[in-house]
Amino acid sequence: MIDKNAKIYIAGHKGLVGSAILKNLQSKGYKNFVLRSHKELDLTDQKEVADFFAKEKPEYVILAAAKVGGIIANNTYRAQFIYENMMIQNNVIHQSYLNKVKKLVFLGSTCIYPKEAPQPMKEDVLLTSPLEYTNEPYAIAKIAGIKMCESYNLQYGTNYIAVMPTNLYGPNDNFNLETSHVLPALVRKIHLGKCLENDDWDSIRKDLKCRPIKNISNNSSKSEILEIFAKFGVSKDANLSNVSVEIWGSGKPKREFLWSEDMADATVFIMETVNFSDLIDVNKEVRNTHINIGTGVDISIKEIANLLKELIGYKGKFIYNTEKPDGTMKKLTDVTKLNSLGWKHRIDIHEGLSQIYEWYIKNL
Repeated sequence: MIDKNAKIYIAGHKGLVGSAILKNLQSKGYKNFVLRSHKELDLTDQKEVADFFAKEKPEYVILAAAKVGGIIANNTYRAQFIYENMMIQNNVIHQSYLNKVKKLVFLGSTCIYPKEAPQPMKEDVLLTSPLEYTNEPYAIAKIAGIKMCESYNLQYGTNYIAVMPTNLYGPNDNFNLETSHVLPALVRKIHLGKCLENDDWDSIRKDLKCRPIKNISNNSSKSEILEIFAKFGVSKDANLSNVSVEIWGSGKPKREFLWSEDMADATVFIMETVNFSDLIDVNKEVRNTHINIGTGVDISIKEIANLLKELIGYKGKFIYNTEKPDGTMKKLTDVTKLNSLGWKHRIDIHEGLSQIYEWYIKNL
């Protein structure tokens, strides 16, 4: 076990992942945290990171900081996704080694797996065939992080564990319609669709005040707001009577979704109980020591949209834009390794959707 007074640095503590991990650690009695916002510490800056580690000397590091986004952002900002993520992990992992950090947990993503990987995806299918094109730069960065952890463990005797969470959602999620992942984007679009069909402009302006959208604000005219909403797939027809919400692709792809607080619990469980030595066979080449974190259960985008429609009370229609990419048709993790280590998820998708919409409304 880890001393509850041990000094723990959580990189990315304000994001969806990091905030959930911080909350979980606090609930378990940990007290000594080193926390820096992006404004206070630029993790892509080698000197800033080196100075930070030399001064603070954390004993444990959880690397949850990353540049992340949905299919649009991944495909549009390809250079930024590979550069920023590799710089962040290179700096944090290397400085952890130089400053004798006892243990590091590196968080990646299941997008590391090949586009046509056998389902469900076991850890050992990594690097067996080509990646999904739209998020290839991000995936390559995360694969480099896995190999960096493995390589430092093998050469320097460090204790760095890489975990690969499936699609996450939960408190402090990103609801920006340009950069968000599919589930939070659907929550917001369907909520705004409901507001439009109810002609509830007070709620629309409240939403925009809390979560601004580029080129409009809560003070914009109704026509300006409707024009921008339409660009993001939330539309009212010419008669201002029928509302529609556009969803990219066919709706057929199936995805696995994990409540962020479950992910945080798994991460802390691994930090407390799992070591690199537990993940290797000394008689074999050391590969694929990372651990999938997921539920082992998937659901189609169309099913998610319909569940949210019922939950939120939206009565309009969905338009599936099949000119937009579906991405990988199925991405389901094999969580046998994680389950065998002693951890299993608690929140299923139905309970999670109810909780995320409740959180969204409370935080307007």
